[in-house]
Amino acid sequence: MGMGMGMDETVVAEDGVRLWATRVGTGAPVVFCHGGPGLWDTFGDVADLLSDTVTVHRWDQRGCGRSQRCGPYSVARSVADLDAVRRHFGLARTALLGHSWGAQLALHFALEHPDRVSKLVYVSGTGIDPSATWHGAYKHNLRAGLGTHLSRWEALRSRERDDAEDREYSVLQWSADFSERERALEHAEHMATPWLGVNFESNAAINAETKRTCGTPALRAACERLDVPTLIVDGAEDIRPRWALDSLEQALPQVSRKVLRGAGHLPWVEAPSDFRAAVAGFLAGRP
Repeated sequence: MGMGMGMDETVVAEDGVRLWATRVGTGAPVVFCHGGPGLWDTFGDVADLLSDTVTVHRWDQRGCGRSQRCGPYSVARSVADLDAVRRHFGLARTALLGHSWGAQLALHFALEHPDRVSKLVYVSGTGIDPSATWHGAYKHNLRAGLGTHLSRWEALRSRERDDAEDREYSVLQWSADFSERERALEHAEHMATPWLGVNFESNAAINAETKRTCGTPALRAACERLDVPTLIVDGAEDIRPRWALDSLEQALPQVSRKVLRGAGHLPWVEAPSDFRAAVAGFLAGRP
């Protein structure tokens, strides 16, 4: 397991819901925000890459993974829970690293509490345009990426599933997120081990809400005012079209962007040394 093993801690959210968290490493603090919505922290490998330079704080969002299975599920609730994690660890200010939906969460937190965020690492997010501008291309790329597994994925998708079928469905879907086709299922299996169960209720509620807020002039204007240094990190082969991020990159006043060749949606898996160099360098304040 390497260095990514900290002590399990329990963060109590404002409304009493218990959240799993852990801390490892030495140096300036960074709090990770996992994707989904409805998944759990699978950032052990990222902690291994970075914990010799920063102190990594990981947590499972409410209703997810090792945290208490309890709503309500919303962006505001997620932002408040992230703030509870920050307070629990006694961090006046911290860097944030968010992946996919977690990148959106970290951005929303920074927009609401810029004084509490030292730096923002926005990994594999989908920007601030309406989802309609990129989602069609994503669905097309997902089906193409599933290849020979497409019919099995569609069969599982369209029916009631037990827990084992949920895992199989997720592993097939996640396999499309990797550019190394011959290792894609192996990478997806690694993500799904241990299997902590997807919270589909959280996923539906938060996705519906972000669909309404993305693309609004208010969101873009808020990003244009954000006084937090931001690094956007992408895998060049992500099946979510990378131009979805252009508007966010253009809106942010203090932004750099690193596109990692040969990597998909989880760039640290397929380009670990490049990912580490970009992120550790940014967090350490090197250009």
